Amino acid sequence: MRCPFCVNEDTQVKDSRPTEDNSAIRRRRQCPNCGARFTTFERVQLRELTVIKGNGTREPFDRDKITRSMTIALRKRPVDRDRVERVINGLVRRLESSGESEIPSKLVGELVMDALASLDQVAYVRFASVYKNFREARDFEDFVGQLGGEVV
Repeated sequence: MRCPFCVNEDTQVKDSRPTEDNSAIRRRRQCPNCGARFTTFERVQLRELTVIKGNGTREPFDRDKITRSMTIALRKRPVDRDRVERVINGLVRRLESSGESEIPSKLVGELVMDALASLDQVAYVRFASVYKNFREARDFEDFVGQLGGEVV
């Protein structure tokens, strides 16, 4: 594993342990060149997934994009980080086990929205505002109005 600090090609594993939900291996590494320490995660990948974007282009599935999007939506919200990680793991497993290697980006977006709806209503509305491209306050009103009694 390459050191992210000095780009040395050889780093040493100092500690390995499973994550709480046993879905990955967490490895603490140290670079013998610069002495920096960092953490890596090793996860099972059932199949290579390709995301088909709305304009027809294809790109490799990137779990980190989902993580970043959900982290932004959940910023300053009282949701446990481990719970978010479990939800993301479940979402990725669901995509990988679907039997399809090409996934429409619309499906990924809908799954993320569903996951956020179960985690935090404010994060759900935040994500929806970007995903559904809200342009004015009225778009928020309409969306929240459609939630009806679901808003907590």
